[in-house]
Amino acid sequence: MRTQLTSEYLSKFETGMLTVLAADTTTSKDAAAKPAPVLLAADHVVKEAAQAVLADGEFRAAANETLLIHAPAGLATKRLLVVGLGKQAKIAVNGVRNAAGTAIRFAKLRGIREVALALPAGVEISRERALRAAVEGAILGDFDPDTYRSDRPDRTIASFTLAVDAGEDKQALEGAMDEGVIAGESQNLARSLVNEPGNKLTPTVLGQRAAAMAAETGLHCEVHSTEKIQQLKMGAFWGVSQGSAEPPAMIVLRYEPEGVAGGPVLGLVGKGITFDAGGISIKSAAHMDRMKDDMAGAAAMIGAMRSIALLRPKVRVIAVICAAENMPGGKAQKPGDVQTAMSGKTIEIINTDAEGRLVLADGLTYARQLGATHLIDAATLTGACIQALASVYAGILANDEPIYEKFQTALQRSGEKFWRLPLDEEFADMMKSDIADIKNSAGDNGDASTAAELLRLFVGDTPWIHLDIAGVSWAEEDKPYFANGPTGFAVRSIVEWVRSYSQVTKGL
Repeated sequence: MRTQLTSEYLSKFETGMLTVLAADTTTSKDAAAKPAPVLLAADHVVKEAAQAVLADGEFRAAANETLLIHAPAGLATKRLLVVGLGKQAKIAVNGVRNAAGTAIRFAKLRGIREVALALPAGVEISRERALRAAVEGAILGDFDPDTYRSDRPDRTIASFTLAVDAGEDKQALEGAMDEGVIAGESQNLARSLVNEPGNKLTPTVLGQRAAAMAAETGLHCEVHSTEKIQQLKMGAFWGVSQGSAEPPAMIVLRYEPEGVAGGPVLGLVGKGITFDAGGISIKSAAHMDRMKDDMAGAAAMIGAMRSIALLRPKVRVIAVICAAENMPGGKAQKPGDVQTAMSGKTIEIINTDAEGRLVLADGLTYARQLGATHLIDAATLTGACIQALASVYAGILANDEPIYEKFQTALQRSGEKFWRLPLDEEFADMMKSDIADIKNSAGDNGDASTAAELLRLFVGDTPWIHLDIAGVSWAEEDKPYFANGPTGFAVRSIVEWVRSYSQVTKGL
């Protein structure tokens, strides 16, 4: 999809579909109150073209609500689409992102190939941030998961044009557009990886895909397998992978910008279980097909590293991705086994389906060995997090307040939702083993926190954030702005967190 800017008058711009945004100005909470939508466009010809339809009360301008006007009077466009942003007092950047995605998905379903969107006028959002969010939303809205359908329809969007005022700072807006393209495409890269079936995306293939991305963007990449993992004495990681005929892959991506001496080194660690059968503690058949998405944390880190390489913040970053299949083969680890992690700690295996924390334990240790001074990991780790937060929020746990506060600030830019869950010594006590240093599972109760307490043992005093994205890595149903399937969740937040450490802070 080609993205571009235009400062041509909206009424004179020729396109397949022009999109303008609207807000609900009603303040009453009464659902029966008469709607009072207002069009957020400065061009009076556009306002006149939509006025009659807006006035009849059919359209309320609720978030992502749509209204299509064919052959609008006085306009060069073939169609005028009005997309709601919800209550005017609550308009935020994320609403613009979703509205742009709504416009793209509306067009795709109707075979419309050219879409333009006018940035909303009269809202308290910087033009650059609104434009970047709109581009992100459009690119995310253009993604569909039906990759392997032999009769896949051609729903290509050829172009997405952002309409801006003639007197605006074109250079700043072009920079915002470029950032939006990078962010949207990087998140879609993560989505495409998660979408791949387990037989198509093995740990080895994930390493190849990461290496190809690195070659395109100038990152340094190493992909190691069994020999290196055993050489490093990564017993926790190897224990998970030993039950599969597919060899594991440890992917190391490095971003080292010129002119950066000293300062923090950020370590990004991702869980990359390309298929999770549960091992000997095998999962039930229901929904096991979805276990191809158990590498969503790894995909988020790969997508984030692509963005980082292209945005070029002035901070060093290392990503360590531990990829494996968790299968019940004849050599699989068994409940009751004891594994020795890279750090030297011993782990009793209570449940082989609690494997994500095992690969992350060695990944976090290795990231520290490579020089990481601050750590963040992402994983589809626990069902307990889904029980607590459903598919609305991801869980976040942290051992350090400053690093947590930086991430909270990043969320204001990314628009993603996280909810903090507790760490506590009593959770740590629940992970003690009678035969080893720790056990890999204390049962279902409090599992999001007890799993994180296990990980905390492997980060020491290093400032660390743990992201449990189990409930948000996959959208169960279509949304107006987003197809069902993989979400690429956490890519934007991780990137904004990384940028907050840049010695030269730029961006929106």
